[in-house]
Amino acid sequence: MATTTTIQATKRWKEYCDNVQAQTTVNRAESEADRLARVKRARADYAFFVDHYFPHYTTDPATGRHTPSAPFHLAAARKIRDNRDLKAAFIWARGHAKSSHMDIMIPMWLKCQETPQINVMVLVGKSEDNANTLLADLQAELQFNQRYIHDFGPQYGDGSWQDGKFVTADGRAFFARGRGQSPRGLRHRQHRPDYIVIDDIDDDELCNNEARVRKLTAWVKEALFGALDGGRGRFIIVGNLISECSVLANIRDTDGTFVSRVNAFDKNGRVAWESRWTPDELRAMERFMGYRAFQKEMMNNPLVEGAVFKHDWIRWKKLPPLDRYDLLVAYCDPSFKGSTRNDYKAIKLWGQIGTELHQVEAFVRQCSIAEMVRWWYDLHERLRAAGAGCLHYIEANFLQDVILDEFTREGNARGYQLPISADRRKKPDKFQRVEGVSPLWERGHVYYNADKRNDPDTLAGLQQTLAFEKGSTGHDDAPDADEGAIYILQKQSRTRTFAPVIGRRPTPRDSW
Repeated sequence: MATTTTIQATKRWKEYCDNVQAQTTVNRAESEADRLARVKRARADYAFFVDHYFPHYTTDPATGRHTPSAPFHLAAARKIRDNRDLKAAFIWARGHAKSSHMDIMIPMWLKCQETPQINVMVLVGKSEDNANTLLADLQAELQFNQRYIHDFGPQYGDGSWQDGKFVTADGRAFFARGRGQSPRGLRHRQHRPDYIVIDDIDDDELCNNEARVRKLTAWVKEALFGALDGGRGRFIIVGNLISECSVLANIRDTDGTFVSRVNAFDKNGRVAWESRWTPDELRAMERFMGYRAFQKEMMNNPLVEGAVFKHDWIRWKKLPPLDRYDLLVAYCDPSFKGSTRNDYKAIKLWGQIGTELHQVEAFVRQCSIAEMVRWWYDLHERLRAAGAGCLHYIEANFLQDVILDEFTREGNARGYQLPISADRRKKPDKFQRVEGVSPLWERGHVYYNADKRNDPDTLAGLQQTLAFEKGSTGHDDAPDADEGAIYILQKQSRTRTFAPVIGRRPTPRDSW
């Protein structure tokens, strides 16, 4: 007996099918040569394929506004088409058509190639009902999209999305599975799955439970990935990054995974999907949602608030020219190893002007020592070109031979050695030190460079700062560098203001 929910879902699906059929009318009077030319172009040109066969996605019938595919959509389609054995994570902001392309348009593009590139597709959602609903949209297109049927022949064979499976007229099978639901034994005739897409499998409740995330990740890597034929096929996960404790993050960090990350704004502040949004529309969205929610949903930057720093304490400001600062300090907290699986290397440039402290620039990356050293030299040269002096510091116990060798090599290549001083103080516990400077944030003395709101290094540093708490096993190199720079700034300020000495006072330009 059908439930109320099933009846409502069926009604919505029929309305959707009617809409697809109505908006994909065809010109029955066209010549066969025109049809064949269009088919040839559609198989090669994904942008044209989407525009022609999916006007109900790309054109608003009320306004007539056309929203074509963005460059990242086209790049994803080509990547998937050109790699039959692909493990990929597409981490795209909300509203950027992840499901439309990965669940519907790209599979249909693969299917209509002269030699079809899809035999068995499995679509995975948060639950069985959710997965079936996602599959419903694909069935609607294959069964009622008149343009696609006109050019590539009748599609629907038998089965129904309501049962989690349907088959097309040419024997291609499409399955739906909820997370954790057994995919073992999935096949159609002699074919095992060759296109598996996991769509928005994470949610806030799941991500709050690390044990559940680990268990579900194991299911994805074992049972679900094992449904492919010996690992051959396209294995794709899509979603926006709502937490670093998530299945999406775990697959992203797995060796051999191709990663595509699309934020609403790129690192230079440009809109990723310009035909869909204007900068003003996105900024209005950010004002309504708030900084934290916008970063999580639209920038793939989930900021987890710890016990020390609060989101409300993060303030942005248009900063003055570099040569206007009373004092600038660049402080480095490197990690010992050079691989991408360990701690971050952090360099923070902080400036003091009056009673305000400004984070001017940030370098927060999992990278080699050589990359860190090059960036620091480049920073020094940018400061010098701007007529600004800067004190450069690094924690004394990091001045090891391996780091010094990198500085020497880079300095020899550039014709000078970077004037770095060692921070030789006997440091108290890291948590005490970082917690000790947190009142500066709370009382409104700290500002971040407004021109760096979308800078990946700045965002990575903020993520570490906001997540900082006692006993945490997360990365904390950025807040450690912040504390070091602020300590030097305040020490120098106290020296100049309260401790007059005989002779010339030290100035930032002494470090040149």
